[in-house]
Amino acid sequence: VQLQASGGGLVQAGGSLRLSCAASGRTFNSYLMGWFRQAPGKEREFVAAISWIYRTSHADSVKGRFTISRDNAKNTVYLQMSSAKPEDTAVYYCAARYGSTWSRQVRDYDYWGQGTQVTVSS
Repeated sequence: VQLQASGGGLVQAGGSLRLSCAASGRTFNSYLMGWFRQAPGKEREFVAAISWIYRTSHADSVKGRFTISRDNAKNTVYLQMSSAKPEDTAVYYCAARYGSTWSRQVRDYDYWGQGTQVTVSS
């Protein structure tokens, strides 16, 4: 599967942004979809994930501010970012893990998008 992330940009602190990730292929429903992020000088970290039956999980750092969702008919996963903080500044990556086994680990995801830059100004 190929993943194409979009929607990044510059947003002021407290603002909102929606990221999208379009997936190719006809087996989108077979994948656990995740969002990760990587800030300069830091390791890539888990942000949120959603299963094909819409079970979700969010990192504590974004819980209550970010929401992951998916549209299986459009082969697309979204990350709605609200109440953005400067510490949310990072390159955001979407990722796909084949199957239904839940994971928050970078190493468990099979496919990655190219990343989209999000910058939150204070």
